[in-house]
Amino acid sequence: MKRLILPFALTLCAAPLAAQQAAPAADPQMAATRALWQIMANYVQRSAEQMPEADFAYRPVESVRTFGQMVAHVAGAQFMFCAAATGDGARGEDDVERTRTTKADILQAFRESMTYCERAYAQTDAAAAQPITLFGQPRTRFFALTMNAVHVGEHYGNLVTYMRMKGMVPPSSQPRQ
Repeated sequence: MKRLILPFALTLCAAPLAAQQAAPAADPQMAATRALWQIMANYVQRSAEQMPEADFAYRPVESVRTFGQMVAHVAGAQFMFCAAATGDGARGEDDVERTRTTKADILQAFRESMTYCERAYAQTDAAAAQPITLFGQPRTRFFALTMNAVHVGEHYGNLVTYMRMKGMVPPSSQPRQ
């Protein structure tokens, strides 16, 4: 009897988990892309929040962006990619980087870009399949949003290096709370 109880209990515990995993998400392509974007963008935001204001001017060598310019660049690019993905008017990729210089202003712009992009990432798979032109090439809205997520992740990698050079632990390496 005891040998039957453990397998039965495990089956009862696993059944709800299997049911949750088996149910496909509505609009699975957008759900996956949105989740990846949110992870990377949250890491960028947390990096910016953790970096001291004085170190926003830090750059490992003269030929690269400062930490602050990098975060501002990501914010501006998010506005550009998400505008393309929603059909809004074109936005300049370097608009934020040219106009925001303090930690508070850059963080505010980054948060605004996140809020702006939420609408773009809320599209259905069908809406995201709509054609657009991006960098002069025929693409889809989904391509623009995927490119944004990849771009945010690319520059989070830069920020990780800057943080490590400053003796800091980047958000993705910090213990989960």
